[in-house]
Amino acid sequence: MARLFGTDGVRGLANADLTPELALSVASAAARVLGEHDRSHRPVAVVGRDPRASGELLEAAVTAGLAAAGADVLRVGILPTPAVAHLVGQLEADLGVMISASHNPMPDNGIKLFATGGHKLPDAVEDEIESRLGDTAGRPTGAGVGRVRDVTDAGRRYVDHLLVATPQPLDGLKVVVDCANGAASVVAPEAYRRAGAEVIALHAEPDGININHGCGSTHVEGLRAAVVEHGADLGVAHDGDADRCLAVDSAGELVDGDQIMAVLALAMKEAGELAQDTLVATVMSNLGLHLAMKEHGVGVRTTAVGDRYVLEELRTGGFSLGGEQSGHVVLPAHATTGDGLLTALRLMARVASTGKPLADLAGVMRRLPQVLVNVPVTDKRAVVRAPSVTEAVAAVEAELAGKGRVLLRPSGTEQLVRVMVEAPTQDAAEAVAHRLAGVVSSVC
Repeated sequence: MARLFGTDGVRGLANADLTPELALSVASAAARVLGEHDRSHRPVAVVGRDPRASGELLEAAVTAGLAAAGADVLRVGILPTPAVAHLVGQLEADLGVMISASHNPMPDNGIKLFATGGHKLPDAVEDEIESRLGDTAGRPTGAGVGRVRDVTDAGRRYVDHLLVATPQPLDGLKVVVDCANGAASVVAPEAYRRAGAEVIALHAEPDGININHGCGSTHVEGLRAAVVEHGADLGVAHDGDADRCLAVDSAGELVDGDQIMAVLALAMKEAGELAQDTLVATVMSNLGLHLAMKEHGVGVRTTAVGDRYVLEELRTGGFSLGGEQSGHVVLPAHATTGDGLLTALRLMARVASTGKPLADLAGVMRRLPQVLVNVPVTDKRAVVRAPSVTEAVAAVEAELAGKGRVLLRPSGTEQLVRVMVEAPTQDAAEAVAHRLAGVVSSVC
């Protein structure tokens, strides 16, 4: 049977794959497992959600499951995923539950779990929770049943935390923020205004249905146009649960997660905050990031794709900045997970402190053209190891001679081999990618 927990919690079509029954069972099992790790007190769980319609029924199911297992529940309402993670630590809870499918379409939903301190659960704990699904033995009764209350100032607590982590007032900046009709629709404009910026909020009227629909970090066209229309200094785009951030400069040009990390890395190095002068990125980060960091004396540690691998490397290596090209950026001194609002505030603070346009700051890194081709195969791992494939990759790497890069990796969820090529020109990248895709296809 396939593992229930994916790379970012439990996710699926709400009320079909992710049913209220499953949500109740996951929440109850999580409360039991984490409660048993520390029996000195009654477990406390923080529960938040994004505004998609199915979140209402899943929140009710999760709350019931937690209380039935004897955990007290602190409901924080509609807030970003990083806010829930932060509040787990601030409120000294034992468990956090975020109900969201992030950037996925509205019909999907998901459950993300956080342990004490707001950290993501290790695989072993997730497996233990999965093994306890449906276990109802020894449920408490009477006064042992969990109680539920609302934390009415949760949003203010989170914004206050963000402002403490912002090193420079944003006075004089005009910013457009695309909230994706998601979890940050209230707190993102508020945080940026309180930091001193003039804010134009875009797609900040969630109705339960419109989350991520043609907006947010996966659809930046509207943001690009709005930045130019309003003569803004920059724009920022969040996804449905606001754990990621992409940016747009004053000319409407996209500034992706790699470029954001490059700007922040140099700012932190200058301030003496970049631990070991090292940035953590995934194998999908553009070669341009590596070249720019090398030029400025910053090392880059690479991990597998997925923010959990970035987090693991940050923790084990004691590093202070990491993230993904998609805009998941982690600053461990201030957050236990990717935080799109924190990222945006730190980026805007750099613009404000230097007086330089975002385009100039992001220009420290030149993105090499990148092409990704997905090749259907019958045995993805065998194909990647095939001699004809490894020989073709070696030949292309010699041809690129350090001016480009090749990455072949099996998909984590499908029978696909992903062929990614970076090269000095778009034409060269496309030609090499399709040539390698042909070799991969011939093997399967």
